Amino acid sequence: MNTAVADYTPVKAATEKIKKEGDYLSVELTKTKDILKHLGAIKTNSQLLVGFALETNNEEEYAQKKLKEKNADMIVLNSLSDKGAGFGLDTNKITIYEKEGAIKHFDTKPKAQVAKDIVNNIINLKYDPYKA
Repeated sequence: MNTAVADYTPVKAATEKIKKEGDYLSVELTKTKDILKHLGAIKTNSQLLVGFALETNNEEEYAQKKLKEKNADMIVLNSLSDKGAGFGLDTNKITIYEKEGAIKHFDTKPKAQVAKDIVNNIINLKYDPYKA
């Protein structure tokens, strides 16, 4: 899975540009469909499901919870609290949580190398598609 499309969406979409009126604007939001959870619910034994988590607090707790609740085989945690990681930068720092319990911490590095680390971890997962 890639990053979330959005966790929430407007209840009512504007059909025209919203003009500036007053100092405040309120927009009512509703939860979007949880795509990762849905795919985890219909996943077969021959499929491998990898998700991502971007957290700002209680990072390990939330990543572990997501791994279990979404029935994923691997969660890649991105932390906004680490120096050199996050949006608008050419580097990132991740931690990978595997369903079987392994936790792998990676140093801050260029995002292209982070992507290679993720793919290599997927390739090296002890995953048996024929396991019942």
